[in-house]
Amino acid sequence: MKKKYRQTSRNTNYSAYLHPRWWPTWLGIGLMWLVAQLPIRFQWWLGKIAGLATWKLAKSRRHITETNIRLCFPEYNDKQRAALVRNSFIANGIGLMEIGIAWFRNASKLKSITDVHGLEHFNTALEKGRGILLIGGHYSTLDLGGAMATEYIDADVMQRDHNNPLMNAVMTRSRAKRYGKVLAAKDLRGLLRSLKDNHAVWYATDQDYGRKDIVFAPFFGVPAGTITATSRIAERSKCVVMPFSHFRREDKPGYDIYFHPPLEGFPSGDDLQDATRINAVIEQEIRKAPDQYLWMHRRFKTRPNRDDPGFYDKKR
Repeated sequence: MKKKYRQTSRNTNYSAYLHPRWWPTWLGIGLMWLVAQLPIRFQWWLGKIAGLATWKLAKSRRHITETNIRLCFPEYNDKQRAALVRNSFIANGIGLMEIGIAWFRNASKLKSITDVHGLEHFNTALEKGRGILLIGGHYSTLDLGGAMATEYIDADVMQRDHNNPLMNAVMTRSRAKRYGKVLAAKDLRGLLRSLKDNHAVWYATDQDYGRKDIVFAPFFGVPAGTITATSRIAERSKCVVMPFSHFRREDKPGYDIYFHPPLEGFPSGDDLQDATRINAVIEQEIRKAPDQYLWMHRRFKTRPNRDDPGFYDKKR
């Protein structure tokens, strides 16, 4: 039976996790650390193997991925969709290896193989003194892309805490070394304080968080439950809203980080219009490297009508 943990608060003191019940987690963390010390090409190879194994064995996740890609890429034929599903698992397997680099290695060592695009947009926006909400997405380079970005900018980050308290402690401590603040996903007050202090905050809106405070905006042409909090945050803080993305190069080890021009006229006063605009921006970035997105997430879990059949029902 899978062990479940109840996360009541963040305890990042490692001395709290010396009991033998934490030893399996420590073993896994130790393995992550060891892999992170390997040459990056070898890590990519290990990630490919891990991704292919997951593609073969994780049938439920593969079904979710196949469903998402079928919905989002109707122009693809069956062969193209199958290839994208497979490549997506490979890309996310590599991303799993890169978490170790982000947590346990000095990201500055990767600057020689990283190109940053549009940094002038960030610097100009920061001069306005209103804070910057960096609109990101769940790309497979999630942790490493963020860690690399902090080599060029100062930023805070919002995170959804890990269910395993020890893993969460390691994740939080590692991110705290790179980001100014590590804010809990629901810490709206902390987010607004950071923006008021003219900080940049990494913020992702591209997952299905349920039916509360959402509108159904198109995402790859499919109505997707999209949170309206982005508009509320921008309205209250008067911050700059800036799209931000990061991708792994396909041909050789290397990374690209993109800071895009701020969204003008945001928020508009129309939640649906704002959500549609945000989704369009994220979709545009995903199309740069479709396999490097987290398609394993049930993005269309919440349907516009409660009685609508679920997309992820295998009997569909």
